[in-house]
Amino acid sequence: MQKQVWVGVGAIVGRDGKVLLLKRKNAHGHGSWGFPGGHLEFGETPEEAARREVLEETGLQVDGIKPVGFTNDFFRKEDKHYITLYLLCKKARGDPKLMEPEKCERLGWFEWNNLPNPLFLPVRNFIKQNRLRGQNEL
Repeated sequence: MQKQVWVGVGAIVGRDGKVLLLKRKNAHGHGSWGFPGGHLEFGETPEEAARREVLEETGLQVDGIKPVGFTNDFFRKEDKHYITLYLLCKKARGDPKLMEPEKCERLGWFEWNNLPNPLFLPVRNFIKQNRLRGQNEL
């Protein structure tokens, strides 16, 4: 089987100085906390993907979207390789709900300096790169 590099999108949804995270299940990173997101689809812009993924996973509608970086993520155990694009979503309308309970077991708003553990590998890599200066950007 030919190896492939996938493009992922992570939507950093901020509100009142906090960030929205979902606890993953039934996929690589099971049991870890990550941003709403998923795969970039053919013909889609990263901004469109962020908007779509947030709506699909949480029911929130987001705007004020801007790119804030990327990570190069190797999931050694699963033999997967992703380039993950991060987009900050400053305007979120509605209250988040678990729209895909088969993929995520819970969600919550967290202070940037007090995130839950364990964090999804791409989120850990993003934080190591100091792409956001903390909750004042949320």
